Amino acid sequence: MPTIRREEPDDAEAIARVHVRGWQAGYAGIMPDEVLCRLNPAAWAQRRRDLGTADPEHPFATLLAEADGVVTGFATFGPYRNNQDRGDLDDRYGEIVAVYVEPAFWGTGTGRELFAAARAGLAERGWTEYRLWVLAENARARRFYERAGLSPDGEESSYPVPLSGGRDPVRLRELRYTARLDG
Repeated sequence: MPTIRREEPDDAEAIARVHVRGWQAGYAGIMPDEVLCRLNPAAWAQRRRDLGTADPEHPFATLLAEADGVVTGFATFGPYRNNQDRGDLDDRYGEIVAVYVEPAFWGTGTGRELFAAARAGLAERGWTEYRLWVLAENARARRFYERAGLSPDGEESSYPVPLSGGRDPVRLRELRYTARLDG
């Protein structure tokens, strides 16, 4: 089983690499290839540093899974984002914002360990209910969350995926899942 620990400032590049590879493998056939091919781990790492996600005072926490000192996955959680806006937080609910695992570690229990640690982190902060968003076409992730006890609550959203050349973004349907932490 992996070692789970909290994100530190020097982890931005490793997290970004897992994030990008997770998107490229997990969203293949869901997102346009041009979007997946142009993902840039260095830019994603800089965005993490700019957001200050490793700061202990940040409202969101990121936990890492490591195997032999190598980051193999991460999970981010915190207060629920109204309309998925980090500037509009609803402290009545917790949210798991992201769970990504290096594709070579899919099926090893890494995702389950991260998810359990994120749930524990939400419970430690006092939430009794939590939510998350998942792409409707992401059958693998939906099965994972359903096995973990979450279910769709009927809320839907549209995730805009920007395209190059000034074209209108592709809009992907997202479903909100919810579950209780105290039962």
